Amino acid sequence: MLAAILICGITTVLNSCSNKDNSSSTEPQDAGAPDYSQKSCWYQIPEITKEFDTFFIYPTEYIGSNEGDPDYASLDNPDMLQGAKNDHIWMASAFEESTNLFMPYYRQASAMALKRAYDKTGDIRAALEGRTPYEDITAALDYYFENYNNGRPFIIASHSQGSAINSLVMKSYFKEHPDYYKRMIASYMIGFSITKDWLKDNPHLKCATGESDTGVIVSWNTEGKQNVEQNAKNVVVMPGAISINPLNWKLDDTYAPASENKGSLIIDEKAGTVSIGDIGADAQVNTERGVVVTNANAEPIETADFFGPQSFHNGDYMFYYNNIKDNVAKRIATYQSLSK
Repeated sequence: MLAAILICGITTVLNSCSNKDNSSSTEPQDAGAPDYSQKSCWYQIPEITKEFDTFFIYPTEYIGSNEGDPDYASLDNPDMLQGAKNDHIWMASAFEESTNLFMPYYRQASAMALKRAYDKTGDIRAALEGRTPYEDITAALDYYFENYNNGRPFIIASHSQGSAINSLVMKSYFKEHPDYYKRMIASYMIGFSITKDWLKDNPHLKCATGESDTGVIVSWNTEGKQNVEQNAKNVVVMPGAISINPLNWKLDDTYAPASENKGSLIIDEKAGTVSIGDIGADAQVNTERGVVVTNANAEPIETADFFGPQSFHNGDYMFYYNNIKDNVAKRIATYQSLSK
């Protein structure tokens, strides 16, 4: 849902990835998951050069706002393909310094389908649980663990719709596969809410409480003060949400100034490049709303109907990019030390 820019990246033309019915449909639950044995069903299958993996689930890139648009994207949807390419550069690349990055394509729900689910139930997962996006991701996970992982410890990371699916993976898939779950270093479930009630209902899960604990969920949503002051509707912020501060890795409201930010990812759309710089992205957890509040010098995301008047949903990763990279390395180091 970020503005598309053309930057060279690793991508694959989907000319062979298949399932029983690869068309877009309102509810293609009977189509069968894609055949993840085909490399074209993956945005990226990396060369294995490291001892740890990351499995990344990209956010919503298919809008579906025109009359007659299906609720779920086909695997060859051009908006989703370009969006996944950008998401690799702007988000998933934060994990590549320390891990082998795996990133599958999946038939995601449209932004409009997610909003309808939220308006009806208060939870965008109503468009995901037991439906095509979740079925595709669990099929990709099955293939990944059975054919690519080879017993390596791993991170599962995501954003927005990807993190909503990630929450379902944590709730159900890893409960069914404890042998996989015990090798999980962390789940970076960014851009969606984990809540106190959800953790209570899923006692096999726990949220991060510091910068280096492992087997935990790392989560936050980034907003400006205007969203907090207006208690604005934000489809990814749920009652009882828990956010960790991505600068000081605390759950309380201890303020972290921008001087603690190791570098934000900055996009130059005209040049089609990215760089690391300083946009004044500080961070403080508002514990009542369960979000990270920032005074970053950046424009909020334009879709106020989804995220409120001052949401930095599109900056959840980019604002704190180098801190995320550093944190990944620290959690891996802890996992290594505990495994000796």
